This record gives sequence, C-alpha cells and structure tokens, in this order.
Amino acid sequence: MRTIISKKIVQTDTFKNQLLAWSQQFSQVVFLDSNAYQQKYSSYDCVVALDAFTSIKTDYHNAFEDLKQYQQQTKDWLFGYLSYDLKNDTEVLESNNFDGLDFPDLFFFQPKKLFLLKGDQLEIHYLRMCDDEIDSDLEEINKCSVFSAECSEISLKHRISKENYLAKVTEMLNHIHRGDIYEANFCIEFYAEKAKINPLEIYQKLNSISKPPFAAYFKNNHQYLLCASPERYLRKERNKVISQPIKGTAKRYTDEVSDQKAKTDLAENPKERSENIMIVDLVRNDLSHTATKGSVEVEELCGIYSFEQVHQMISTVVSTVEDSISPVEILRTTFPMGSMTGAPKISAMKIIEDLEDTKRGLYSGAVGYFTPNNDFDFNVVIRSILYNTQNEYLSFSVGSAITSQAIPELEYEECLLKAKAMFEVLKY
Repeated sequence: MRTIISKKIVQTDTFKNQLLAWSQQFSQVVFLDSNAYQQKYSSYDCVVALDAFTSIKTDYHNAFEDLKQYQQQTKDWLFGYLSYDLKNDTEVLESNNFDGLDFPDLFFFQPKKLFLLKGDQLEIHYLRMCDDEIDSDLEEINKCSVFSAECSEISLKHRISKENYLAKVTEMLNHIHRGDIYEANFCIEFYAEKAKINPLEIYQKLNSISKPPFAAYFKNNHQYLLCASPERYLRKERNKVISQPIKGTAKRYTDEVSDQKAKTDLAENPKERSENIMIVDLVRNDLSHTATKGSVEVEELCGIYSFEQVHQMISTVVSTVEDSISPVEILRTTFPMGSMTGAPKISAMKIIEDLEDTKRGLYSGAVGYFTPNNDFDFNVVIRSILYNTQNEYLSFSVGSAITSQAIPELEYEECLLKAKAMFEVLKY
C-alpha cells in the first residue's frame, strides 16, 4: 500500500532538475521526461521512481514468464527495461556478438518512492514503510543544487569502419534482392574504454540538446542509460494499445525555408514512406496477436514530426484488448519492436545478428513502467549512451533501415546524423 499526497509546484523545470540531482543517492533510479512535448497519448510530464523495495533481474531464458509472475504478484508500480536480446526468449535465436556493457537482459523494480508530475501538479506515492520521510525528502529536494563535474577526454572508437559498414550493407542488400527480407535495421556501435564520465551531467547535456518526448535517465548501481529517445514503443491505456513506430529521418536546418523543404521532402520521399509502411504492416501483425477481432487500426500514417536535431516520420497503430489479456503478453508478442528489427521479423533478426559486430543489449530495447491497474508505457532505447562505471565501458549505437532502395553511403550519413547529439556531448 502507498501513501499518496499532492503538491503544487511553481517552477517545474527547476524542481525536475533538483529532483534528479537529489535522486543520485539511490542505487536504483528511473527518471522519465517528456520535455513538455505535446503528445496525444500521455499521462505525465515527468515520472521519477527511486530505491528498489523488490526487483527482478534475469537473463533472457523464460524472462517474459518470470516478469509476468512478478507483475501479477506485485500489483504495484514497476519500472525497468527489456533488452533487445529478449528476442531469444520469444524465438529460437541467439546473441553471440561482443558485449562490453554486461547489463542483465531484463531488470524491473518496485520503487519505495515515486513522483508523478503533470503540469504544476505533483503526486507523491511512497510505500507505507517510508511515508514518514515525505516532508523531509521534499525539504532536501528544494535545497538541492545541481553540481556538474567535468568529464575526462573520451576517446571514441568505431566498432565497424566505414568501409566495413558499406560492405555489410551491400551484403544486406543481397539478402533483400534474394527475397530473404524486405527491410532490416542495421546498427553500428561507437565505444570508449577506460571512460570516466559523470552520467548525470552527460544526460542533462544530451537532453538539453535533443529535448525528446521519451527521455530517460536510468541507474541500477553501476549501470547507466542516458537516453534521448523520440520514439514510443508501446503504451496501454485501459483496453487500448498504442504503438508509434518511427521510420524516416531528415536533417533540420537553421533557416526556415530550408527546414520546411527538408520536412516536405521527407513527407514525399518514396523510400522513407515505403520503410515506414513496411513497419506499420509488421506492427499491425504484432498487435493482432492480442487484439480483439477487427480492432487493429492505423490512426496516422507517415506523420511528420519535428525535434531539435531531426524531422521524423511517425505512424500510430492502435488495437483493443480484452481485460483478460496480461500486459506482459502484449509486450511479449510485439517485442522487439518492428522499427528496430525489420520484415519479416525473424529472418531480419537472424541476418542482423550475423552482420552486426556488437550485442545490442539495452540498445533498441525499451525502458518504461507498469501501473498498478495493468497499464504500461515504454519507449524505444535509441539516441542513447550506455555506461558501466565498474568496467569503465561506454557505448552508443545508431542504425538505419535498409530496403531495396538503400544507397550504402547515404545510410552511413544517416547513422552519423543520428549520432550527432552523442558526439556533441562527448566532445568527439
């Protein structure tokens, strides 16, 4: 049981920064921020979950079933992540590529302390065991100052050289021309060894550059995710399920005419549209596994949305589910998300595993939460930096969708465009 109180917050941006700084004392932190981006589907502007009372940590084997049992037994707020490699639980697949980060495949926790901010209204949900700390915690938060620490110089390396990337994309195109797949998302890793960073400072810089609607700061002891994601994976509101895949990217320009032209060109680009439509078809199929008959619909096809760094093409696919359907079952039958795999999904994932050099792990997985009434909301982990303070390994990956119309050199340029914000905050 939780004690719930409400407060009015005068300066919400200041409060969010103070709350994030104060949260660093805890071993488990999930900070989710919409950056005031106007969304049709949104419950909160900012959510902060702290300090595990209970938790689940596992590799991919039987992971979804274990999570289902944990979620049903707890019947409370749960925060955490699904890594891309949970694909090995849902299909006969493997992940044998190099892994420098060493994160568990799945981690969720039941927070002792929870803050939910919408507009200027703050809800505080504390487990009864610590609800006598609410007033003193608020005093500490309001006194909290945000200190920044300089990072050491980061020496980033490419896991795949440009020449090797072009060769691998050409090989992927051969698979497409043979009819093995229609589309696949191919990713490359940038990494640094013996990296010393202040994760909070890097997150704040990355978030200020990108201001995305699905930003996330995640900490579990020595493991960190610093995420500036523009993409929602999946949301459940009562009996409605919402998926919003992104496929299609264009650079932003400082002058209005060029920027508007880039936006228009993206909307009319046949390659980008075909990429998006292929994934929409895949998502429709995924949602149909748990949907009531005839309820899967495309609410918006190939909408163009603008962010700080890029314009993106986003579609919205929805379905209706029965009350009897477990929320974890909805995730299991749609994971990993189509925008980060390809079509047909299983064939694409096999080819991705063969051609990529790095285990994806939490990259192209999902971070989010379950509510006590079986709703959930998860992002797609992209435009993100992953960091392990224990082995001082830092990593981020970027990718693009390869279709029959792909030009390898242009795909490489798209990857660099998506990496721009990470390069900037790491002074690369």
